[in-house]
Amino acid sequence: MSHISDDDFPSVGDSARAVIREAKAAGVYVFGGGIDETIPSVLVTGEGKISPGTYPETSKFNGGFCVLKVQTRKEAEQWAAKIAVGCWCAQELRQFMYDPES
Repeated sequence: MSHISDDDFPSVGDSARAVIREAKAAGVYVFGGGIDETIPSVLVTGEGKISPGTYPETSKFNGGFCVLKVQTRKEAEQWAAKIAVGCWCAQELRQFMYDPES
């Protein structure tokens, strides 16, 4: 989101929230939110050891995420495109694996 000026940021927020309202109205919205970059990330091991930082490959991650429940990959791509327009930036689309116990 570094390509967005401080002056344009409120407009991005408005358009992003409009897409989320659309997803909620369509019944596909599950959860979403921005990453609070004021709180530093930490790594926590299985033994409970906590160290500052993150995985090197995710150190440049910024922004947020949105979880939608849709029926097809095509529908997911269409929603990702709507979110990209609303957020003024490209979106990475990922799929959750099925949990047989849920």
